[in-house]
Amino acid sequence: MKKLMLGIIALAALPGSALQAQNFTGTWQGTLKAGPQELRTVIKISLDDDKLKAILYSIDQKAQIPFSSVTKDGSTIKMAIAGLGGYEGKLSADGNSITGTFTQGAPFPLNLTRATPETAWTIPDPPPPPKIMPADANPVFEVATIKPSKAEERFSLLVNRSGVMNTTATSLSDLIKFAYDLHPRQITGGPAWLESEKYDVTGKPDLDGIPSGKQLKMMVQKMLAERFELAFHREKKELSVYAITVAKSGLKMTKDETNPDGLPGFGGGGRGGMNVRNATMAEFASVLQANILELPVVDQTGLASGRYDFILKWTPDSSQSGFGGPAPNAAPPADNADAPPDLFTAFQQQLGLKLDSTKAPVDVLVIDKVEKPSAN
Repeated sequence: MKKLMLGIIALAALPGSALQAQNFTGTWQGTLKAGPQELRTVIKISLDDDKLKAILYSIDQKAQIPFSSVTKDGSTIKMAIAGLGGYEGKLSADGNSITGTFTQGAPFPLNLTRATPETAWTIPDPPPPPKIMPADANPVFEVATIKPSKAEERFSLLVNRSGVMNTTATSLSDLIKFAYDLHPRQITGGPAWLESEKYDVTGKPDLDGIPSGKQLKMMVQKMLAERFELAFHREKKELSVYAITVAKSGLKMTKDETNPDGLPGFGGGGRGGMNVRNATMAEFASVLQANILELPVVDQTGLASGRYDFILKWTPDSSQSGFGGPAPNAAPPADNADAPPDLFTAFQQQLGLKLDSTKAPVDVLVIDKVEKPSAN
């Protein structure tokens, strides 16, 4: 009887999180269904100094992502990735499976089973970090292929680990907006095909490594001058704009200090969703004005040198396209009590920023000459 009593006392003395962790620490694995992709995913949960920790391994992408927090409330398990979403699931009664959803911009089903030494998938070594182009380099596209897009393609602009830029369904207007950080209202004097003709562009830099955002834009500028014979001059005009400022509540974004010279990442989370990584406020403003808002966007936050990670979710109105969503002027969704707030409210609640309509002097690019692209 005394031995039983001592055992009960010893069990009661264990920290609360250690007790909770006993039935779900370990290795879990499942297949993440992200659209047409099926990605083998492993999550390892451990207890270190009475603190729960977890890391996600995407085997097929050879990627590793640490979770910033892990909590368990009853059978509900939540694991967050700072500023980028996370995983939430329900632990089964026998403690051998978790039914849940992984969210990164958009939600994707991810059901996990507890792995054993016999069933565990082999986790590959992470790839070496990509080579970064020297900050003082002045690259050009050594090879630039420009061809008409297919009708079913959607707009995209990506840079791979080798530093090669690939775009789909990009108009000359898109390329100018990207290269010079402009809103369509800041481009005048161009031909009718400036927006109607769509191209797929592949650009291979003459130097190894991933370029910075500034270097990538410089390469596109040089390509526009060479292949489209773009010539222009600038004028200053006072236009209606949206200004981004810091709200009185203070910033609610996560600062990213991993790669100050790296490219930003902007992922679409469907209509009214944006997953942002390693972006300055100027780069964020550029994406807003190029893809979502009907007016130029001016960064007045004073956060010029900071880079941030965050997820922004909002319900677009009829004037907003939604990042990666329907075209402008699409009807807003029906009333839904669970729908995210409008963009202006979401800015304050989720980012600690304000988005205000005002007037400000901005640069306007006036096209003097442009031709359809020369042959590859």
